Amino acid sequence: MIVIAKEPVAGRVKTRLTPPYTPAEAAALAGAALADTLHAVLGMPARRRVLALDGAPGPWLPPGIEVVPQGGGGLDERLAAAFAGCQGPTLLVGMDTPQITPVLLAPVLGRGGWRDCDAWFGPAADGGFWALGLAEPDPELLRGVPMSTPTTGAAQRRRLVDAGLRVRELPVLRDVDTADDAAWVAALAPGSRFARTLAGLSRAAAR
Repeated sequence: MIVIAKEPVAGRVKTRLTPPYTPAEAAALAGAALADTLHAVLGMPARRRVLALDGAPGPWLPPGIEVVPQGGGGLDERLAAAFAGCQGPTLLVGMDTPQITPVLLAPVLGRGGWRDCDAWFGPAADGGFWALGLAEPDPELLRGVPMSTPTTGAAQRRRLVDAGLRVRELPVLRDVDTADDAAWVAALAPGSRFARTLAGLSRAAAR
């Protein structure tokens, strides 16, 4: 499994959360989301667990996660580089969906997850995608796909289908990009670090 993420540094992550949150608060939410994601990955039956990181590891990094630097270029190039370092069935997720659980991803990682299947695709509610799994990682399946647009998910899925891959779908999830997204995701995962961090910020603002 691969998690692709940025180091949660104020002013560099979750900038669409500001306002209403400050850059430091947005970074705290990003760090909580990343920690939740990495701990979920630790509970999954993966042979290798990798964090492709833009930045430096911090206290949010649990033991058992291998850290590799992200490649350069646009997001399509960085995703491609993450897959280039892998062999065998590989599932990549981002840091924007702290609501993921081993149960949610069990269809991919469980017995028979790759039988008669070449790719897994997790569409995001904003038109992007939150997960991409490839039975045989091929960076060229990502290079050149327009990223961060309302049609990114459709374009990426079409790239898979046009390559002749048999694609299975994961549920549509909502990324944390805006304050409304944050509240929605926290309600779905009330016991998460993300939800606790958001609740703490809300209590502080109410004082």
